[in-house]
Amino acid sequence: MASMNIANADSAAEGSSSASDDASKKDDGAKGKYQQATFGSGCFWCSEAAFSQLKGVKSAVSGFSGGRVKNPTYKQVCKGHTGHAEVVQVTYDPKVITYPELLEVFWEIHDPTTLNRQGADVGTQYRSVIFYHNEEQQKAAEHYKKKLNDSKAFGKPIVTQIVKFDKFYPAEDYHQEYFAQNPQAPYCQMVIRPKIEEFRQVFANKIKGPNERQAESVQQ
Repeated sequence: MASMNIANADSAAEGSSSASDDASKKDDGAKGKYQQATFGSGCFWCSEAAFSQLKGVKSAVSGFSGGRVKNPTYKQVCKGHTGHAEVVQVTYDPKVITYPELLEVFWEIHDPTTLNRQGADVGTQYRSVIFYHNEEQQKAAEHYKKKLNDSKAFGKPIVTQIVKFDKFYPAEDYHQEYFAQNPQAPYCQMVIRPKIEEFRQVFANKIKGPNERQAESVQQ
């Protein structure tokens, strides 16, 4: 997790929340209760483990977006020839958690200043990218990115791409809820767990409680 001060850009979330709220009202009537957001922030195991814990998030699915090949496999994407990024597609209730709040989490859980890499993971599949689903999401993402750069929150320029969403392909079943299903795996212990522990401290007031997680389990 990048060391930074997101608080310096709180006004970005506030400034873009009205646009997000307007989008929420429009979509609630046309598409129902939930909206979707798609983020690439390196290894999707880490991202999914974080987003899935947030209040208002119905699901966080690991997969691929932004490439040229239909229905790519994990092995194909890892070779870096399909053009896809590892992403998490988040289905959320905008009445509980707003898109700007999701953006805050996105930029907190990875380093958006390193081009095509996160830590030891190197390649275009690990690029920092936001796939916006509508104009309101695009404006909110661009506004927040500018605020972070203007405030020099990371000390270096943000290289996060902001591009229009096209298609999302879920990754293979064994990638879903990877951290929850494989907590003792070396990668989970050495890489994911420290990130999630820090994430839970930073966003303690946004984490689902036991009752909320239990209710989700019953619904599923």
